[in-house]
Amino acid sequence: MTRRRVAVLMGGRSSEHAVSLASARSVLEALDPERYDVVTVEIGRDGRWALPSGHVPKTLGPGPEALPPKPASPGERPGTAPVTTRPRPVPAVSREVSATLAGVEVVLPILHGPFGEDGSLQGVLEMAGVPYVGAGVAASALCMDKDLFKAVMRDQGIPVTRNITLRDGAVPDNPFGYPVFVKPARLGSSVGITKAHDEAELRAGVELAFRHDEKVLVEEFVSGVEVEVGVLGNRNPVASSVGEIVVTNNEWYDYEAKYDEGEMDLRIPAGIGEEQTRRVQELAVQAFVATECEGMARVDCFVRDDGEVLVNELNTIPGFTATSVYAQLFEASGIPYPELLDRLVELALERHDRRSRLAF
Repeated sequence: MTRRRVAVLMGGRSSEHAVSLASARSVLEALDPERYDVVTVEIGRDGRWALPSGHVPKTLGPGPEALPPKPASPGERPGTAPVTTRPRPVPAVSREVSATLAGVEVVLPILHGPFGEDGSLQGVLEMAGVPYVGAGVAASALCMDKDLFKAVMRDQGIPVTRNITLRDGAVPDNPFGYPVFVKPARLGSSVGITKAHDEAELRAGVELAFRHDEKVLVEEFVSGVEVEVGVLGNRNPVASSVGEIVVTNNEWYDYEAKYDEGEMDLRIPAGIGEEQTRRVQELAVQAFVATECEGMARVDCFVRDDGEVLVNELNTIPGFTATSVYAQLFEASGIPYPELLDRLVELALERHDRRSRLAF
């Protein structure tokens, strides 16, 4: 069997750097060495690309060094504060990085958050003409922005949680009552999110969220069941089994509940009716198609107490350890983790081949 040469990109500049490293380690362990010849590229919090085989790390641009990370604010998990960088020239891929990527058949960008999941990295790979796993530039950017994502969902008739959007440091006039959720528009892993129970917590939450993004969402609280479903495919995507998120100790599904052992149970199948299960899967695929995603996504939904299903978010590069929600959902659907990776690689190659036949 001819081995495919693949590159796993990990790390990244966002506050989800550590989550990415954990996902990538799991991917590396699961890639069959008889099928894949694997190289790795680790991107540091300061934007440096560390290449294999003893290469000296290079930055994407010749700009100054990154500033040290800010300390976490009160109530914020240590190590999740954003890294501030001075303005840099338009990034250009170094010769070492170009050589590494040019020698592979497909790239697995296992990065989360800004500069990895938001279309910026996908643009670099498109310019380099390298096949890669996951959503393209437009879909990545759209789904990363919770405000724009919801606008597209509403336009497509897909029900979503209600929200107001704040810009330029605005103070909200909360129309939803309490509690409400306050979150940066373009971040993940619950970093910078607050569940506000009164006006004081709302104002503090807005201030925290504006530290991470220039656009902030205030979302209604939905009483019901939180569920998640995976989607896999290009032109004919399929939905996985539906899982129910059960937080064991914390009040809501925050950073600790997502990543600390014993803080969350994933129940598959979810404790909802057959009609709601089908509706969750149907809306997940509709959202995937409406945003022009390809490869993979995890769609987060709420099933209200009255049975109505609402789409909340779509993650184009979900957490990807063997025990992450996305992998567990497809494991329960009959697709084990190594096979899931095989399918994603083939989907990346299929898309690249299909698009290469277009006249630009």
